[in-house]
Amino acid sequence: MPRDYYEILGVERTASNGDIATAYRKLAIKYHPDKNQGDDEAIAKFKEAAEAFEVLNDPQKRSRYDQFGHAGVNGNRGGGHFHDVEDIFSAFGDIFGDLFGGGRNRVQKGRDVRCDVTLTLHEAASGVTKRVQFQRHEKCEDCGGSGAARDSKRETCGYCGGAGRVIQSAGIVRMQTTCPACHGAGATISKPCGNCRGAGQKLKRVETDVQIPPGVDDGMRVRITGQGEPSPNGGPAGDCYCFVSLMPHKLFERDGQNLICRVPITYSQAALGCTLEVPTLDGRGELVLPAGTQTGAVFKLGGKGMPDPRRRGLGDLLVQVTIEVPKKLSTEEDKLLRELAKLEQKHVAPERKSFFQTVKEYFVAADETSVAAEKE
Repeated sequence: MPRDYYEILGVERTASNGDIATAYRKLAIKYHPDKNQGDDEAIAKFKEAAEAFEVLNDPQKRSRYDQFGHAGVNGNRGGGHFHDVEDIFSAFGDIFGDLFGGGRNRVQKGRDVRCDVTLTLHEAASGVTKRVQFQRHEKCEDCGGSGAARDSKRETCGYCGGAGRVIQSAGIVRMQTTCPACHGAGATISKPCGNCRGAGQKLKRVETDVQIPPGVDDGMRVRITGQGEPSPNGGPAGDCYCFVSLMPHKLFERDGQNLICRVPITYSQAALGCTLEVPTLDGRGELVLPAGTQTGAVFKLGGKGMPDPRRRGLGDLLVQVTIEVPKKLSTEEDKLLRELAKLEQKHVAPERKSFFQTVKEYFVAADETSVAAEKE
């Protein structure tokens, strides 16, 4: 049975990430192959410590290990984790300021770039292919990315020997720093390219298509793989991230997968109930309102909302009704409402009169009140 990882590093199960890193650093220095050349047992302990650190330093792996033991992490790196010392150098060579040295220039991925796209609500609901534009650096056509003029070439840096980094030793610990002569490039240019001024790249405007999946929301981003900037040393290109903005809709508001639509209804529709025609993303829809519907009530039309790009299913359309009071009434409407008010025994405003008739009645009432006061 493999040894317990906490036991290997000599820490408690409640140890912090800092404690785990410190314990591993001590063991790595103690059993480092440069210090223990020809000692197979020390190299085995060096590998064992690296395997324990790889698991316990990763929060997800550590959680699985705490719950299931070695069975929870045996799927990582084929169960053996590290085949040789070089694997350890590659994985952790710069985790403590390049504790293990190495001196190699690792392949780097190119930088990511950004573009923006604006969608209507219908486009976001159904998904759409959009043509987008953005800027990225590409290899200079004149120098082919070398940065050197055509009658010149890049020369290996004499200060670092092409490594791009220089090593400073302090006992068994070797610290690496970026080469001050070539700034990490590993080469120098005696005569830079006039087109790119030695950079090897030029900024260009690019157009490409992006497939927007159904259900994207405002602020989400869609990745266009490999459309970013090229790698500086032969690695994969970066990606382009397309940020989505949604245009406001005249009828619908969005709340996650749900859509909200506010529909005005009349007093009679609310009191008596009705079948209401409402808009949906697919066209016309019908909603049955019960008698006695109150203003502000919300009714749900299932499956009439937005999809979700991360899972199946549709949201709902939430219809909120508000009772609309008319500002003007026809003569017949006024008459019927007054009859209704009598039935309900409710006080309502008197019928509308002309301004001058109202003023005349006001003055007459005032005069009568004044005469009555004098008699008293």
